[in-house]
Amino acid sequence: MSRRRRSWRPSPPTRSETSRRGSRPLETRRNPVLAESSLPHGLPDFASISDDDFLPAFREAMTTHLAEVESIATDSRPATFRNTVEALELSGRDLARAGGIFFNLVGPDTNPQRNEISQQLSTLLTDHANTISMDRRLFDRISSLHERMDELGLTESQERLLAKRYRESVRAGAGLGLGEQEQMRQISSRLAYLSTAFSQRILDDTNASAVFVDDAAGLDGLSAGQIAAARRAAADAGHDSGYLLTLELPSSQSLLTVLTDRDVRQRVFDASVSRCARGNEHDTRELVLEIVRLRARRARLLGYHDHAEYVIAEETAPNPDAVVELLDELTESALRAGGRELTRLTRFADEEIGAADLTYWLDRERRASSAVPLDDFADYCELDNVLQRGVFYAAGKLYGLRFVERSDLDGYHPDVRVWDVINEAGRSIGLFLGDFYARPSKRGGAWMNNIVDQSVALSAQPIVVNVANLTKPDPGEPCLLTMDQLTTLFHEFGHALHGLLSAVDYPSQSGTSVPRDFVEFPSQVNEMWALHPDVLSQYARHHETAAPIPAGLADAARAAAKTESAHATLEYLAAALLDLAWHRITVDDAVDDVVEFERAALRAKGFTGDLIPPRYRSAYFNHIFGGGYSAGYYSYIWSEVLDAETEQWFLAEGGLRRDNGRRFAEATLTRGDSIDPLVAHEKLIGRTPQIGPLLARRGLAAAGEAR
Repeated sequence: MSRRRRSWRPSPPTRSETSRRGSRPLETRRNPVLAESSLPHGLPDFASISDDDFLPAFREAMTTHLAEVESIATDSRPATFRNTVEALELSGRDLARAGGIFFNLVGPDTNPQRNEISQQLSTLLTDHANTISMDRRLFDRISSLHERMDELGLTESQERLLAKRYRESVRAGAGLGLGEQEQMRQISSRLAYLSTAFSQRILDDTNASAVFVDDAAGLDGLSAGQIAAARRAAADAGHDSGYLLTLELPSSQSLLTVLTDRDVRQRVFDASVSRCARGNEHDTRELVLEIVRLRARRARLLGYHDHAEYVIAEETAPNPDAVVELLDELTESALRAGGRELTRLTRFADEEIGAADLTYWLDRERRASSAVPLDDFADYCELDNVLQRGVFYAAGKLYGLRFVERSDLDGYHPDVRVWDVINEAGRSIGLFLGDFYARPSKRGGAWMNNIVDQSVALSAQPIVVNVANLTKPDPGEPCLLTMDQLTTLFHEFGHALHGLLSAVDYPSQSGTSVPRDFVEFPSQVNEMWALHPDVLSQYARHHETAAPIPAGLADAARAAAKTESAHATLEYLAAALLDLAWHRITVDDAVDDVVEFERAALRAKGFTGDLIPPRYRSAYFNHIFGGGYSAGYYSYIWSEVLDAETEQWFLAEGGLRRDNGRRFAEATLTRGDSIDPLVAHEKLIGRTPQIGPLLARRGLAAAGEAR
């Protein structure tokens, strides 16, 4: 990896220091969180912002926003789309700026003060949103427009914006009586607090659950870079010697595939699956129970049977039953495949296999069955090469983009890198930030987020961030990617492309602001280029010799990637089914034991043992209790139906061609939520999506028929 020294300015002076230095009086100083940035595309000047600035900025921004909303609500003119719906859409710009900055800090680089601010904001912002959504004057204006929408001569994107604003008000409780509205306010405010607390406890207990190994012999199987990282982690935690194996967010830990010491594997596995359910201060089980009860109450108040019905009413799936039908069909086939897989592995290992051993023996079997050993594959996947000559190369071929690194621009942490995104006309269309390395202040996993949403109406161009948790190498050493990490890099960049190529009028329709069960589709499509011959040949160079990857190794990697283990499918399906089980609870159901509920819910779907835990157990299932995927974790497999179809379309149309990228972007990436995404997809591939390609991809083709 080419490495460079990044400039990083110290924290800004305190206000008292600024006063003593004779700067402008503090009373006239614009809060740096709210000040418009002079940097490209409004990139925040992070170094000028202190954590002390955030709460005052949010309070000022909320006050300004409420004044704007009051003006809209009291407008004496008859309601029109422009003076009501569009005016609401374009209001609150200070609040959007503050949110874009703060919430892109608290995930990848939190600290105790930011955690406290996040807790306060969770309720302040929820109460603020409720005040607006439940304003009867606004609701009356929006309702009057919604009732005669067909007469207004609106564009498709305007109709979707009006319909969504109306539904949001109804779902917030605007049509309820005053007593029920007050209940809704209390529920939503409490849920916001609980979800924030849940995420913070997961980060704390994941850090606290790292496994200490005192003897290097217990690390047999790890690479030199992984061992060095474990030693650094131990030193950072205050250990004079030994090694600390930090945990990843999912139940399955990648280290388990390579650690040869069975006792160490078991310790890592046990630490992973017991997180946040150990009876300590980070235990989340009481939060889980309160969250699901409150969600059930809210659903009942709004006339829904349960929270799953409430959520899926806004998605592309027709209803919870349709989702369960898909998951059940896949589970039935995957369980049969899992039984065959376990029998085969047990014979191969010649020993009884426990839950901590499954991925280890899957990896050993894969290595033994491959005509070419895959051990050396990571040597050809150095991070910077993959980025520049793989991820960016594919984006250039498909979408005509160039990425120019801006060493003169600073991100929110010294490890963050910034790229200017240039289109075919030579115009900058936005900024891409990459934050790739793990640190204790960063929550686990990988994700994409927006600092600035694209909007023609606001003349705003996007600033998007990809966050990962790769092990940071020692100075001068390369960061080499496993096949899973390689796929994840392409996946998250698919989300980034969705944000960067957005070309919509309104910010709430920008980029990834689509139904939750569609949002994973573009990112899953982008995974197909990770091992595509035209892309792999560009970036796969040995990190020491620069020799291209041998053809046999490339073919073996592609063959391995196409072989989805039943284990991986089952752990995902278990999590998706668990999510729905929690969120089909009603106010009439009594649940008081998280572990027992989880066990019973999985047993009812055929998961009768503990050999394959769900990808996330309830106590650390941040997607659904701390994030935005409640009753929506099925989205990954739902989107994969579209992805499998689209991969076939790309290949049938000639693969990595500019015209294919243009057609895909025009149908999906540029349109955000300004059109019906499913209709656009059907026009692209020429028919309604069917499940067959997905079943074939996952080795389950015999189980299903075209849908």
